[in-house]
Amino acid sequence: MNQPQPKPVDPAEVRDLALQVVQQDRFPCLATVAGDQPRLRPVSPVRTDQFTVYIANLRSYQKTVEIDQNPRVELCYMSPDHDQVRITGTAEVVQDRQLLEEIWNDNPLLRQYLGSIDNPELILYCVRPARVRYMREWALEYFEVALA
Repeated sequence: MNQPQPKPVDPAEVRDLALQVVQQDRFPCLATVAGDQPRLRPVSPVRTDQFTVYIANLRSYQKTVEIDQNPRVELCYMSPDHDQVRITGTAEVVQDRQLLEEIWNDNPLLRQYLGSIDNPELILYCVRPARVRYMREWALEYFEVALA
């Protein structure tokens, strides 16, 4: 059986390739941990700045409890060509009112669903990357993406 051969990756292009994957995938999967059990679900980021990702959530959701107990998370993005980006980081609650207002004003669906920026159910997480990896489909190896 012939194995597919991935297109070579130029190490100088890894960061740009990874950013393209992040921009293409509107519903990455977020991994959290509940006790000793990993949990995975698709999310819809409300803002992305390079590899820093903002995710709106409801306080009543189970992932809120999981992130509160263990803020280490991972996001997995996939392109239509099956290239992957994995962002490993820490989820922090956004306290900056100005940033919250900017994100609120930029997201009509968020406004429609929650009604008010002061809705007590609204919680906004910022996933700050500690590590970013890129893999081209079939390559079976990750490239480290420079964060700075």
